[in-house]
Amino acid sequence: MIERFATVRGLRLAWLDGGPDGGTPVLALHGHFGRARCFAPLAARLAPGYRVIALEQRGHGHSDRADGYGPDEYVEDAAAFLRGRGLGPVVVLGHSMGGVVAFRLAARHPELVRALIVEEGGADNRPPEVPHPVLDVRGWPRRAATLDGLRRAIEARGMPDAGYFLESAVERPDGWGLLFDHDDMVASQRALIGDWWADWLGSSCPALLVHGPESFVLPTATARAMAARRPGTVLRELPGCGHWAHDDDPVAFAGAVREFLATL
Repeated sequence: MIERFATVRGLRLAWLDGGPDGGTPVLALHGHFGRARCFAPLAARLAPGYRVIALEQRGHGHSDRADGYGPDEYVEDAAAFLRGRGLGPVVVLGHSMGGVVAFRLAARHPELVRALIVEEGGADNRPPEVPHPVLDVRGWPRRAATLDGLRRAIEARGMPDAGYFLESAVERPDGWGLLFDHDDMVASQRALIGDWWADWLGSSCPALLVHGPESFVLPTATARAMAARRPGTVLRELPGCGHWAHDDDPVAFAGAVREFLATL
């Protein structure tokens, strides 16, 4: 995927272009702590028929930090990005927080969204539905002498596998650290706590909801309720997968996405 940059609502946002100009565009939105490049395996599996355009959202990866991280800010960034590229309506795919942004974008800017693919983005992100909606990373190490040292320090904070977070690891003059700001990420997660049912039910385009039954974020009962309550929604539960289904079983995830896209 080719990294590009765009000025969006006064911010310099990075994005990755994963396919030929002639492919059907799919806007991909990562979750908290994520990077646009998490969609590279999917882009490779969908090419050449589909062009995955992965936006690196504010405060993440190589995109600028911002003054605010409310859900509306992410939605308006995505809308402005699509309009700036002359795109829409497009298929919008989002993981976790990116999934919430995706279905809120469809509800608020339906002219930009042809169809939705939501991976592990819940319509209710509040306790007790989600026992711990905020991962407090403020005590995580800011620097470590080596990449492995950074991994071990993160895993010592209770993360069984730091791989997802290390996608944001970079080497700087004073050691290895993460691209995102720890305080920003806590603020962004707190802003996402809420009841998003009205937005989930607020669009009528076709939708695929991908759920990992082993997820600690989206309960299976909620995923099934989301599919049952929203007309035109297909639920795919990927056995053995958790919250990061696209990493747990990339072949099955890409297969589910490809099958859905073929129905549009």
